[in-house]
Amino acid sequence: MKTTQRLEQALIKLYNAYHNNRLNPEDCSACAVGNILDNHDSWKHLSNEHGSLELNYVGRVHQNLGRKFNGYTPQELLKIEKVFLEACGFKTPLCHYNLKPVNPTSKDTLFNGLSAVVDFLCQLDHIDNVMDYSKLFEQENGEPVYHLKTFLA
Repeated sequence: MKTTQRLEQALIKLYNAYHNNRLNPEDCSACAVGNILDNHDSWKHLSNEHGSLELNYVGRVHQNLGRKFNGYTPQELLKIEKVFLEACGFKTPLCHYNLKPVNPTSKDTLFNGLSAVVDFLCQLDHIDNVMDYSKLFEQENGEPVYHLKTFLA
């Protein structure tokens, strides 16, 4: 499957963050977008509320100038973060009185958020979800349609 460079880079960063325990939905430098943007939190200045889709003045300026951050527009970054937060169980935009998961950094919670983000990133680039394994179970006349190559010696 052919992917775009921005998708490839984002997937590598998110994969590493998940497995190295550097993914945290409540930290702007360690959330989905924070990791995609090399653990910088400057992206938070694109909106007035974490988890909002509304660009503020700074965000609109960057958007209107066609600015991209690691391949993503300001609006795309806000959408990525919203998808991540909501899939992790947060009510957005984040606020101290809004609903949040009991354990926001549990592997299950983070995996749910990560899966939703990967699906969304693939949609942005018009690519089938790279985490979709349903094709492995397709059958035709009782036989598997696709076969896995094994590397067992």
